[in-house]
Amino acid sequence: MKKSNFTYIILIIAVLSVALACRKEQKEIIGAVEDRALTPRMHSDSVITVVSDSGVTRYRISAPVWDVFDFVDEPYWNFPEGIRFERFDRELKVDANIHANYAKYETTKQLWELKGKVRATNIEGDIFVTEQMFWNERTAKIYSDSLITITKTDGAKLVGQNGFESNQQLTKYIIKNNIGNIPYNSD
Repeated sequence: MKKSNFTYIILIIAVLSVALACRKEQKEIIGAVEDRALTPRMHSDSVITVVSDSGVTRYRISAPVWDVFDFVDEPYWNFPEGIRFERFDRELKVDANIHANYAKYETTKQLWELKGKVRATNIEGDIFVTEQMFWNERTAKIYSDSLITITKTDGAKLVGQNGFESNQQLTKYIIKNNIGNIPYNSD
């Protein structure tokens, strides 16, 4: 075999090697999402956000998972692993809060649904415990039809067997079918 033929063969092998190495890889084609209502537009993990009013931090919202579903007839936010709201006073100390194992916010209705070991503390220090609570931002009302226990700072314990209705600060409320012990000081 002549040296020029050998060089020619090496050149052909090199060109073929480069051509094979540069060929486009087949990309896997996946199907399109058929039902957008089942897929969140936004999915976030370990969310912490603050809300300010006139430059003053007023609220902190935190959640392990936040999904936004807005390709549905009734758009909503979903917090399947729970949510925590905290309100701050002027010195940035938490003066009220709400915690729940699950939350859903219907954006059009401006309605929060909180479920699973819902616990709220108002600015007076009273503690509200129930399994389900609703917060209607439009009417500025918080309510529940579930059993609620309210423990006041003075030790009084009130139970609403059929829930309660309140302003959104949880300072003025009506207990439905209530039972409880209220300490009475004759002085």
